[in-house]
Amino acid sequence: MQEYELAYGWFLTLHSYLAYFVLAILILAVVNAIHGLISNKMFTPERDFRISLFALILSHLMLLVGLVLYFTSSSGFHAVKTLGMGGMNAASRLLAVEHPFINILAIILITIGWSRHKKFIEGNKKFQSIAIFYGLGLIFFLSRIPWGQWFN
Repeated sequence: MQEYELAYGWFLTLHSYLAYFVLAILILAVVNAIHGLISNKMFTPERDFRISLFALILSHLMLLVGLVLYFTSSSGFHAVKTLGMGGMNAASRLLAVEHPFINILAIILITIGWSRHKKFIEGNKKFQSIAIFYGLGLIFFLSRIPWGQWFN
């Protein structure tokens, strides 16, 4: 039991710190894409590609860590299974249902933006795809962060 609590605490800490990095790199990717779109610049593999790819990789890594937490914690899948939706308060529902569902949708949007950008040759369309889909993913992430717990 001691090892489980230690591993769970480690994964929870990793997920929390990873969230800061994901938000930072997503903001950077969206701002970079908007700047590239407005200034009509070329999409460069050295900068633009790497920023977008790094945001994609970090968001998927955070998803994997979050899924491990969801299926091993008492406030995730286990809470939904035992209490049902009617037995949870708003804070429990946020962690057990809304946070994972919306964040999975955010990562799907980011992945769509990444896949779409690869199909285009012109820099404007690449930047537009990243700005729209990564931006929507960022908004989704920000909407379901458990802010009350995050700063405690």
